[in-house]
Amino acid sequence: MSRLLAPGATIGIIGGGQLGRMLAMAAARLGYHTVVLEPQANCPAVQLANRQIVAAYDDPAALDELARSASIVTYEFENVPVEAASRLASAVPVFPPPRALEVSQDRVTEKSFLNANGISTAAFRAVDNDGDIAAALDAFGGSGVLKTRRLGYDGKGQRVIRPGQAGDIEGAYAAMGNVPLILEELVSFECEISVIAARGRDGTVAAFDPARNVHREGILRSSTVPAGMSAKVVDEAKLASFRLLEALDYVGVIGVEFFVAADGRVLANEFAPRVHNSGHWTEAACIVSQFEQHIRAIAGLPLGGAGRHSNCVMENLIGNDMNRVPALLGEPNLMLHLYGKAETRAGRKMGHFTRMFPKT
Repeated sequence: MSRLLAPGATIGIIGGGQLGRMLAMAAARLGYHTVVLEPQANCPAVQLANRQIVAAYDDPAALDELARSASIVTYEFENVPVEAASRLASAVPVFPPPRALEVSQDRVTEKSFLNANGISTAAFRAVDNDGDIAAALDAFGGSGVLKTRRLGYDGKGQRVIRPGQAGDIEGAYAAMGNVPLILEELVSFECEISVIAARGRDGTVAAFDPARNVHREGILRSSTVPAGMSAKVVDEAKLASFRLLEALDYVGVIGVEFFVAADGRVLANEFAPRVHNSGHWTEAACIVSQFEQHIRAIAGLPLGGAGRHSNCVMENLIGNDMNRVPALLGEPNLMLHLYGKAETRAGRKMGHFTRMFPKT
């Protein structure tokens, strides 16, 4: 197969949520068809994709059908079963590579990989019982963030332990589900930033400007660009992202989250091997969005420029924030994007909007 995917070819997407929907939009603009593998019928992505295979992500027959239907396959979320991605990769190119999924799905593996490739993180320890938790807390001065090693997202599977609370950990392991855990050092940080970077099939890399992110209740609420960081911090975060892309032999877009510590250190928190919520601003403030950049990368096309024409603030619409839509549509210099979800629920991401400002 040519490294360049010809217009009219079909791209497979595992996952039918809003990210899959936006990838399908970007693929269509570049002349590609899309087929989505998603167990939920009438998912948001199928409103824009050409076809949906309604089946579980690890269904062997469905995976084989996806491989027959698509010239390349990508995915919209990081908890795709590695075995499923590997099965597909034996028949059709899969980007990002299954290795990126394998590394990202376990927090200890992820942080060990980052450290091994010269990327700093907060200190951490694997913990498998209450005694391990107590010992790790003692090493970290009595505080830390206790997390499940796998399957956490949007703040789920996490517990912050602050100084003075270390004695209140009896039963903590059971309360977290009796699953493998990680205790991370509680870092005093100024803010969280994220870098959306990409690597093409030819090894070319590009990165958008970092966004400054604000979370509430573990869910991303807003991303602001520029992030208000020094050139040194920006360069360090971008270079770390490029180093990670090279180490993974990555193809596609990646989201890398960093803590900027009070002492100026830039510490990687985690990475997502996919397009990322904190990069949604790119569809409004850049000529080439993160979604088009991803399609370009996996299709073997040249990467687009990652510069922006505007400053901006992106905000998620969560649950009843949908009531704000009429007023938002009355604002100038605002781009609104709704995800086509039929049911509004508390904590559910229903859409986002981006306010744009002159670039200074």
